[in-house]
Order: sequence, then structure tokens, then C-alpha cells
Amino acid sequence: MAEINWEDPFCGEGNNCFRIGTDARGQAYIAVAGQEESYLTDTREALSTLIRDIKAGKADHLL
Repeated sequence: MAEINWEDPFCGEGNNCFRIGTDARGQAYIAVAGQEESYLTDTREALSTLIRDIKAGKADHLL
């Protein structure tokens, strides 16, 4: 398993805290803070796109 360098948690409203991480191979990771052993991984570009789309409101219909 790759060593993941986690950033500080990002917390939205309430207790929704997430962490973003990267490894030496260029993979990016996102996990719920405190549950970093259960992460989603993809390329850095793919997760960046996901985050930008969420910020743009493209996932609002899921709420």
C-alpha cells in the first residue's frame, strides 16, 4: 500500500469533514476524516475535476 500524505481536514457545515491526500506515484485520495483507511482513489486530475464540479453545483441534485 502506498504511503498517503493527507492534508488537514476540510469541514463543511455540520460535521462533514473530508481529507485529501496524494502519494509519490501521483494518485490522489479522498476520505472522510477519521476513516482514512476507507478512501476513494483516482488520478489527481480526476479528483480535481470531481471537486470543481461539486463546487459548481453539478451534484446538487444528489442532496
